[in-house]
Amino acid sequence: MTGDEELLQVEQVIARLITRYPTVSPSDIERSVRMIHARFKSGRIRAFVPLLVEKAARSDIARAASEIAM
Repeated sequence: MTGDEELLQVEQVIARLITRYPTVSPSDIERSVRMIHARFKSGRIRAFVPLLVEKAARSDIARAASEIAM
C-alpha cells in the first residue's frame, strides 16, 4: 500500500465515522482519527493501519457519544 492509498483510506474512515456517529462533531471525529493514525507513523507494515485506526477511533468515538447522550 502506498502512502497515498493509506491516506485515502483514512479519509474514508473519517467519512464512515461521521455518518455512523451524527451526534459527535465531525471535527472531533477527524481529530481523533488523525491522532490515532499518527500513533502508527513508525509502523513498518502499513497494510492494516487504516483498519486498526478505524477500530481504535470507533471505540473512542463510541465512548464520547455515550458521554454526550448522558
